[in-house]
Amino acid sequence: MTAIKHALQRDIFTPNDERLLSIVNVCKAGKKKRNCFLCATVTTERPVQVNVVKVKKSDKGDFYKRQTAWALRDLAVVDAKDAVKENPEFDLHFDKVYKWVASSTVEKNTFISCIWKLNQRYLRKKIDFTNVSSQLLEELPKVAEESVPSGENQSVAGGDEEAVDEYQELNAREEQDIEIMMEGCEYAISNAEAFAEKLSRELQVLDGANIQSIMASEKQVNILMKLLDEALKEVDQIEIKLSSYEEMLQSVKEQMDQISESNHLIHLSNTNNVKLLSEIEFLVNHMDLAKGHIKALQEGDLTSSRGIEACTNAADALLQCMNVALRPGHDMLHAVKQQQQRFSDLREQFARRLASHLNSVFVQQGHDQSSTLAQHSVELTLPNHHPFHRDLLRYAKLMEWLKNTDYGKYEGLTKNYMDYLSRLYEREIKDFFEVAKIKMTGTTKEGKKFATLPRKESAVKQETESLHGSSGKLTGSTSSLNKLSVQSSGNRRSQSSSLLDMGNMSASDLDVADRTKFDKIFEQVLSELEPLCLAEQDFISKFFKLQQHQGIPGSTTNEAEEMDGGNLSRSYPSGVPQTISSEKDMIRQMMTKIFRCIEPELNNLIALGDKIDSFNSLYMLVKMSHHVWTAQNVDPASFLSTTLGNVLVTVKRNFDKCISNQMKQMDEVKISKKSKVGILPFVAEFEEFAALAESIFKNAERRGDLDKAYIKLIRAVFVSVEKVANESQKTPRDVVMMENFHHIFATLSRLKISCLEAEKKEAKQKYTDHLQSYVIYSLGQPLEKLNHFFEGVEARVAQGIREEEVSYQLAFNKQELRKVIKEYPGKEVKKGLDNLYKKVDKHLCEEENLLQVVWHSMQDEFIRQYKHFEGLIARCYPGSGITMEFTIQDILDYCSSIAQSH
Repeated sequence: MTAIKHALQRDIFTPNDERLLSIVNVCKAGKKKRNCFLCATVTTERPVQVNVVKVKKSDKGDFYKRQTAWALRDLAVVDAKDAVKENPEFDLHFDKVYKWVASSTVEKNTFISCIWKLNQRYLRKKIDFTNVSSQLLEELPKVAEESVPSGENQSVAGGDEEAVDEYQELNAREEQDIEIMMEGCEYAISNAEAFAEKLSRELQVLDGANIQSIMASEKQVNILMKLLDEALKEVDQIEIKLSSYEEMLQSVKEQMDQISESNHLIHLSNTNNVKLLSEIEFLVNHMDLAKGHIKALQEGDLTSSRGIEACTNAADALLQCMNVALRPGHDMLHAVKQQQQRFSDLREQFARRLASHLNSVFVQQGHDQSSTLAQHSVELTLPNHHPFHRDLLRYAKLMEWLKNTDYGKYEGLTKNYMDYLSRLYEREIKDFFEVAKIKMTGTTKEGKKFATLPRKESAVKQETESLHGSSGKLTGSTSSLNKLSVQSSGNRRSQSSSLLDMGNMSASDLDVADRTKFDKIFEQVLSELEPLCLAEQDFISKFFKLQQHQGIPGSTTNEAEEMDGGNLSRSYPSGVPQTISSEKDMIRQMMTKIFRCIEPELNNLIALGDKIDSFNSLYMLVKMSHHVWTAQNVDPASFLSTTLGNVLVTVKRNFDKCISNQMKQMDEVKISKKSKVGILPFVAEFEEFAALAESIFKNAERRGDLDKAYIKLIRAVFVSVEKVANESQKTPRDVVMMENFHHIFATLSRLKISCLEAEKKEAKQKYTDHLQSYVIYSLGQPLEKLNHFFEGVEARVAQGIREEEVSYQLAFNKQELRKVIKEYPGKEVKKGLDNLYKKVDKHLCEEENLLQVVWHSMQDEFIRQYKHFEGLIARCYPGSGITMEFTIQDILDYCSSIAQSH
């Protein structure tokens, strides 16, 4: 180790003006054993810098190289791992933690000791040495001297102390003394022995002076000892006096103890009295109900606003008294038990009185509301329930109190309200829909109206008694209401069936005004139902204290059955049933029970509208979609949204059925064999449907449904047109295809339906193709022999005969050509064209007005054939001088005069 230290000093640190003080052979913990050296060094120049340097043996040779250096001031912690047992591992905390394993514990201890000394001497910041005992830091150099061989000890440990002592600085006084001594002994440099003798003599003089001083101080010590003896005697006397005083105070102490104990008992008694007074005041303040509140609960007026407010305040005060949090032991007091029993009796008595009164209000308000049905039976409006809701909302806080205190009576009132209001709304809604059906069919007779049957006072009284019962709950029967409902519903059924019979009419008998009238009536029906349902839902939420926008989304599958079965409950304290997951579900279930007739009545109205005119399904689809979209924006899971959504499904089915019926009619269409075809009825019907649909679905939400229907219908129209054209006997196939596809193209161009752009192009192409085909086919008739002759010429040329040699063929020589041309003078051509015009006129229908278009196309095609014939004559019969007996100008004049004459 000494040789390594000297080599490192010579090769690495001396060139950098550093001195090596300590060295330890280490390797990194937990990794492959690759040894290196940690060295503690100081610089030889001032200010002194202390470093910890990592030196590693080079891979290319036996020399060492400096790898990493850390300043000692950056060292934060030295962790020796174990202060008791020998452990070669230690950690140095610089910018991060470096874990090392020394080759021996002695080397580790020596290195840590050197760092500790350097820290003490040169650094203001103190390094934290953990798991290193203070004894080890003080005695570590001595242990190292005993355990390491003498040579190595002198070179490592001794060298460290010399290096540390070598750099001790002289203070100002020491420097001054040395300078004075050197000035007085200038010869010391030349004669060291004389200088040493002089110093020895001065030292002997100082030793003598010290001995004399010690001897002189002995007398003073003896004097001091005497003074100490006298002081001890005085202390003994004082102790004797203190003992006597202590005996005298003992009796006083006993008396004071007795007084202290008496004071403690008095304080304890006062504390108990204060606590008792506090408990009494707590019970009196929190469990005492004012006499005015008791009187309001027992006799308060539940009909006036002031009385309702007094009862509400009294009920809240009673609830506070009953819900007070009693302290431990209060419930065992007899007075507290009596007061709680009194509160329970008051609560039961007031709850019974409140339930009975509200039942009476339900019956009376319902009777007043039903008396207004007659005036609404002729108009398409629903009665307004706002006054009824306004009067009942005064009891909303009392309903909340009843809900929190007696859920059984709260549930009974809820069922009572649903049962009665469902019958009331059923009568109103059915009468409302009867008026709507009459207005749709327009079959009302003068003086005919739907009025509700009068309700007798005895029936009302019987209802009230049956609804109240002895305990104030809804326990009795409702026979009179049931009879009324059966009678009125029977009358409505018979009237509705007669209306359906009268409404069985075809769509062709209705004009735009009738459809617009139906649209307005249907919109008015939905506009009347929507605010009615929203107002009732808002009232239920406020009156029965149910939150509309809380709870888990979703509802039970059989909501109406649960309501009829009486399972109207939710999670509440005191053992209340927990079958409904949220108050939102409860609102929806109540609305389903109250308005259970809306969905069937809407379906019946939709069926009537579809029976009157199948195109009414378009109006209904747009209106219903808009109302469903509006309702879902407010609350997607509400009763109104769900009901209208279900009805929308029915409307969509009717719309699909309307489309399917039209496609079925196209497939089953039959044409007359004796008359010309013209524009097919289903093509005209598609035009009517598309025009109507575009006006109805403008800016509608369900445009996608219409686009899908368009695609189905137009494809069916294309297929049916081709089918009829193939079956036509009176009218040529090309004429049927040309006229109908021209009509389809004109319709699509006028309506500009974006989803049918491809079909519009296809219709135009089919129209153009069949127009050309019809023109070419028809033009073969006027110049039939000439056509056959030149077809033969073209056939010979196609077989390989040169054009100029065709005239040498016997059947196609010049004489034959002149003979054929003479058969078609100008007069014959005009006559043939006139016959062709008459035939085309017979084939084409008047409503499509394509005669002039077809005639102009025939004129162009005839001129094209004429030029083609002249070209063949010029090429096959060159120099013959043969020409047609009429010119292109003659053809134009013939066609023009024929068109004008007809």
